[in-house]
Amino acid sequence: MAQLVRQQRVDAYVGHHAFGLQESDDADLPVPFPDDFDHSAFLGTHPGRLDITSGGHTHTATVTVEVWDGPPPQDPADWDEQAEADFESTSGQVAVWSMHTGRADDVIVLGDSGGSWRVRVGRAGRAEAAALSEGEGTGHGVERYLIRFWPAGA
Repeated sequence: MAQLVRQQRVDAYVGHHAFGLQESDDADLPVPFPDDFDHSAFLGTHPGRLDITSGGHTHTATVTVEVWDGPPPQDPADWDEQAEADFESTSGQVAVWSMHTGRADDVIVLGDSGGSWRVRVGRAGRAEAAALSEGEGTGHGVERYLIRFWPAGA
C-alpha cells in the first residue's frame, strides 16, 4: 500500500478562472504559464506545467498538495471534477502560478531531483466559486483542490 511522503497546503490566487503549477524556476520551459492556457479543460498539461481551470473568476483557492511513494488510494470525497495526467519535473520543485500575481512564494517539493510523475487533481466548490464571482467577486477557500503526485511507473 502506498504511503504519504509529504503534504503541504498553499493558496492559489485564481485569476481569469485559472491557476497553474509549474517548475519553480521557469527559465527553461518551452511554454511558460499562462501561454497557451486551454480554458475548456479542467486539467491541461505542458512540459513542466499543469494548468487548472477554476469555477470562479478571481478568488483564492485552497490547494493541498500530497506526494506519495506509489499510487494513492482513490479519494472518497465528492469532487466536482477529477482528472489525471503525466507530469515531468526537471528540478523536483514546483510553485503555484497565477495570471494576476505570477509565481507564488511557496515551493512545493516533489523530490530531491527531477523525475516523471503521475498526478491526480480533484476539485470541490466549483459552483460556490462561480456564484461568488457573480456576486461579491472574490473569496477565500470556497474552492478547494487536492493535488496528489506519485512516481510514474510505481
